[in-house]
Amino acid sequence: MSNSHKTISLPERVREGRRFWASKPGEALWRAERACLGPACEALHGVHSLELSLAPSLTDMCPVRHALRWAPTRELAEGPATLVCQPDRLPLPDACLQLVVIHHLLEVVADPHHLLQEAARVTADGGRLVLIGWLPLGPAGVARLWSRHRRRWPWNGSWRGPGRLKDWLTFVDFETERIDYCGFHLPGAAPRNASLEALGRRHNLPLGDSFMIRARRRAMPAQVQRPRFSLDAALGGHSLGSATRLTRQSRSDRKIEVD
Repeated sequence: MSNSHKTISLPERVREGRRFWASKPGEALWRAERACLGPACEALHGVHSLELSLAPSLTDMCPVRHALRWAPTRELAEGPATLVCQPDRLPLPDACLQLVVIHHLLEVVADPHHLLQEAARVTADGGRLVLIGWLPLGPAGVARLWSRHRRRWPWNGSWRGPGRLKDWLTFVDFETERIDYCGFHLPGAAPRNASLEALGRRHNLPLGDSFMIRARRRAMPAQVQRPRFSLDAALGGHSLGSATRLTRQSRSDRKIEVD
């Protein structure tokens, strides 16, 4: 797929995603996912984080001081702390972020392998990478089998289960700490049932609409030193817009071959 096609299609994907997350079913699932992410996010500390998402921010409760958002175009940027770029070409130095969250984006980008490699590249040693995606065997996955659903977002994306993404994370030097499930509801209903949500999360049943993988970046050997940097200087003191992307570390140059 050409770069021009990705440039044209991705903004429309973002608009479709934002319309879904503004709907009642989308908002109900967003609240369930935010509640699932909260305990993991509140325990993290650091200076910089990045959220790659089509939905409202899930990490506003996180103690990380400088939270960046992402958008593919200036028109879709929601504020000054927005990184405007292709998601698989982040204009950030290596190992500069303590937390990266990829929220329902791997399903819709043209090259999810490169997106994950970029997220790995910018995550600091010991930092966390959180993947939130659609569960293929959950209620939404069952509804996706109907042909009329496959023609619109989010059912027209490429859904992958947590097992496959766990393998991808291992390849880019991440250790999976935990997999959680959320968005529990009866078929045909939105995930608004607090009792059902509490029951599903207590027993961590793989029966929700979505899953959350929390992974930790393995530390590099002591003899390998990363360059020191200032993120503000690298971004020219402002996040909105493009910036020069620094050279990748060698271990992030490897291509993910699994599919």
